[in-house]
Amino acid sequence: MKADILERDIKFLPGVGPKRAELLNKELKICSFGDLLYYFPYKHVDRTRFYKISQISGDLPYIQFEGQITRVDTAGGGRNMRLTAHISDGTGSLELVWFRGLKWIKDLVKPGKKFLVYGKPTVFNNKINLVHPEMEDPEKQEKTINSALQSFYITSEKLKNSFITSRVIQKMQNRLLSLVYGKIAETLPDTLINRLDLPGLNDALLNIHFPQSIEKLKKAENRLKFEELFYLQLSILKQKTGRKEKVKGFVFGKVGALFNKFYNDHLPFELTAAQKRVMREIRKDTGSGKQMNRLLQGDVGSGKTLVAVMSMLIAVDNGFQACLMAPTEILASQHFSTLNKILEKLPLSVGILTGSTRKKERDILHRQLRSGELNILVGTHALIEESVQFDELGLVVIDEQHRFGVAQRARMWKKNHSIPHMLVMTATPIPRTLAMTVYGDLEVSVIDELPPGRKPIVTSHFFDTKRERLFGFMRKQIGLGKQIYVVYPLISESEKMDYKDLEDGYLSIVRAFPPPDYVVAIVHGQMKPENKETGMQQFISGRAHILVATTVIEVGVDVPNASVMVIESAERFGLSQLHQLRGRVGRGADQSYCILMTSHKLSNEARQRMKTMVGTTDGFEIAEADLKLRGPGDLEGTMQSGFPFELKISNLGRDSRILEYARQQAIIILDADPVLGKPENSIYSRQLKKLHPRAEDWSKIS
Repeated sequence: MKADILERDIKFLPGVGPKRAELLNKELKICSFGDLLYYFPYKHVDRTRFYKISQISGDLPYIQFEGQITRVDTAGGGRNMRLTAHISDGTGSLELVWFRGLKWIKDLVKPGKKFLVYGKPTVFNNKINLVHPEMEDPEKQEKTINSALQSFYITSEKLKNSFITSRVIQKMQNRLLSLVYGKIAETLPDTLINRLDLPGLNDALLNIHFPQSIEKLKKAENRLKFEELFYLQLSILKQKTGRKEKVKGFVFGKVGALFNKFYNDHLPFELTAAQKRVMREIRKDTGSGKQMNRLLQGDVGSGKTLVAVMSMLIAVDNGFQACLMAPTEILASQHFSTLNKILEKLPLSVGILTGSTRKKERDILHRQLRSGELNILVGTHALIEESVQFDELGLVVIDEQHRFGVAQRARMWKKNHSIPHMLVMTATPIPRTLAMTVYGDLEVSVIDELPPGRKPIVTSHFFDTKRERLFGFMRKQIGLGKQIYVVYPLISESEKMDYKDLEDGYLSIVRAFPPPDYVVAIVHGQMKPENKETGMQQFISGRAHILVATTVIEVGVDVPNASVMVIESAERFGLSQLHQLRGRVGRGADQSYCILMTSHKLSNEARQRMKTMVGTTDGFEIAEADLKLRGPGDLEGTMQSGFPFELKISNLGRDSRILEYARQQAIIILDADPVLGKPENSIYSRQLKKLHPRAEDWSKIS
């Protein structure tokens, strides 16, 4: 079959037509035969068992039976109208109920007609019924490919209202496979298929939609998951190999006077073994003549900023400028303050540029940058403006890098005639499987130990009924001279969500901690910038005992005296965000605490999150748990950083073993043929081009 048949417009598939095609396109992004074929079921159910009505109870899962309609009733009016059909099979009877599409259903279910019925039994008014069941005429059953299991497909409300149900999508798959089975071009070479004992693509696609057995279904899933993750890894690793070969980098050939003076005389504390290891990796990269493109992971407080400072000093020692870009003005100002403090005795110039920088100060900064007089520039998104031009930018450090879009980061290296070294940092630990995919083209460094003297944060889970106990603990901590964060998920009360809100919480905290004995500051995203800054400064300076805030304080607030983090409605937050918030305390040598407040009504997943947070402070352990609970999703925005193509069947949380194996196979192939130029590897090149023909190579910029 010609390769382009899978690109044929879906409207030409029998039974679809222009109207249905428009809906499939809009709701499920199914535009072609290939899109439909690769629209995989989310579950499979055994449809070989038929029940007698007398065997059906309300606690059974999905069931099927055959029966005859005996009576049809309607009740209610307008939008509240419902249709009830009574169905019997001689052993008993039950009710089938519909609330939507009544006109079509009324024409279909006539007394005396027989149907094959499939659905989930429920009990209402002591009667068993099936709401919106699937109905099929046993005599007019469409001839389908034999299958031991029925596939179920995700649909939308709009599709269901237009009678494009999971069953209808299955029928479309049946017609499509009847047309194309045996003629679909293979996407992996026979050598790999035979070596890994994989089913062919035609058989895999048949058995994912119409499994011939559970064993064949598993083999089909493994084949399709492997292929998807294999091409993902092949794409990423090929880019990485290409970048290493092609992209030259500035050579930082020496560790000079600035670095040595800082290291010997002004280091704020002894480096950990992990920090020393990372510095060796950065030195090797920046001295190699190839552009460094390194991701630095480390929990909050692990000392990433110190590593960045020393890296920037190496750049300056070698005659280059460096910059540090942060996502918020608060964090940029904090970095600027830290750099000034620890570098004040060294002969170099550090500047800051944010959206708030006045024009007069900007003009001076721009002039100093172009002349090379300014050695290090700290800033926010303002750094990527066209007017910001460096004399010789040698190193770009990006903090909390997931807050920046990949195109924004690209503008940093376009400021130079040659590409600067890139060091991107994140305090959001990234699971190994995600690091191998989203960040697979970067070298990865990990700071996996805290500086000496830091104590692990004690985390507790309290229910709302323990609030007085919480307030007592807070008073005790304030009495010891400590400060406290109280974080809320919402600013004001919501009718839709039963969560604590900041406005109400602020009032109750002020009642419990009244002035003049206590000072309570407030900060949230809807405040005017100057008011927000006033609230933050009250807390940072120590004048406020308690800071009531939303997650605006998640990144970039460093108050060593704050020893308690109270998170209200903690069930509202994901694990990664809870861990980030917890990282706002524990900055000093004293014992710190994180208290998770929730209602008693918790889902199993929320309960598991609380258990994980109480059980460990290891960010990587938490990140792995988060990935398993939520799936990859848009984990802290990481998916925006250049993911080559959408995953249709694999799951980074559950399929880590297949991913590891796929990566190994990709490495074997690229080691032997880095550009995939050999004739036997042409199938890989063709498939990569087909999967993402217009993908831009972001690998130079992390």
